[in-house]
Amino acid sequence: MNKVVKSAREAIEKAQLKDGATVVLGGFGLSGLPENLIVALRDSGVKDLTCVSNNAGVDDWGLGLLLQTRQIRKMISSYVGENATFEKQYLSGELEVELIPQGTLAERMRAGGAGIGGFYTPAGVGTVVADGKETRVLNGQEYVLEMPIRADLALVKAWKGDTMGNLVYRMAARNFNPMAATAGNVTIAEVEELVEPGQIDPDHVVTPGIFVNWILKGTYGIKRIEKRTNR
Repeated sequence: MNKVVKSAREAIEKAQLKDGATVVLGGFGLSGLPENLIVALRDSGVKDLTCVSNNAGVDDWGLGLLLQTRQIRKMISSYVGENATFEKQYLSGELEVELIPQGTLAERMRAGGAGIGGFYTPAGVGTVVADGKETRVLNGQEYVLEMPIRADLALVKAWKGDTMGNLVYRMAARNFNPMAATAGNVTIAEVEELVEPGQIDPDHVVTPGIFVNWILKGTYGIKRIEKRTNR
């Protein structure tokens, strides 16, 4: 039951990811970002990826690193406004983009992890979000059918985890990570603190270890700021 690997590189190698794979990632801006795993994914050289994440990082960090090396073929996201590399590749036709309302993206990940075949939501009705999708009127309101998201690999970050893969998140870094952790055929977690089984109160566990294949203790430097505003 010991799922610990020594490094992010070892974890990515164990995942045996192939070109053209789909990867779902936790993170909101630069908060709760599996940064060690993203660097290892870049260094693996795997390409033509479809990446599912709330956003695409910034130019020099997060998924921006994979955009620099042109390893991403398609992005499925909610917000992409802080990444000039993303903008250039999209406008030039190099990068395919699917924009999804934020709550819908979270629920599509959750549905993928829960084995739900699809769900109806009012978000996006009457817009390009609903183009080509089934719609229904329920109790007098129109809804659009959204399908679950499953991925070949899920990469998440937690504050604390044990060697069996049970995860606890902290504050805003919880964001998309719990949903992403359940949506991968293989899930790798990086944590700030790695402890032995029994050192986490079971009532505090957010992601049970059954969802996690491998876990590693990450290394973290200065916390980055996504967008600095000065007065």
